[in-house]
Amino acid sequence: MERLLVSKCPVCGNRMDIIKLHCKSCDTTLAGRFAPCKFCQLTTEQQQFVEVFLASRGNIKEVERLLGMSYPTVRSRLDQVIESLGYRVEHQEADSHRKEILKALNEGEITAEEAIKLLKK
Repeated sequence: MERLLVSKCPVCGNRMDIIKLHCKSCDTTLAGRFAPCKFCQLTTEQQQFVEVFLASRGNIKEVERLLGMSYPTVRSRLDQVIESLGYRVEHQEADSHRKEILKALNEGEITAEEAIKLLKK
């Protein structure tokens, strides 16, 4: 069974550094301070979301179907992943948020009931 890299300290929650790398094939060992890749720093849930998103080739409707999530939930998860990778996400103003909800409703991506709930928030 393959063990996964732990990227956050279980005690304080800060980023862990990798100190040693070893090759099983030729017995070479590298010692130093190595940072884990950005994707390794995502939570397990975020990594699973990225895997589904990539397998769906970024098709949000397909991600919705596979994960059983609404359009706004998929967008929110995607924004969280983008932010976790260190990129800035422009959070929408209330008017543009309403427009997105209405657009999703118009395109059949969400139901009328979901749109009403989202607009009331």
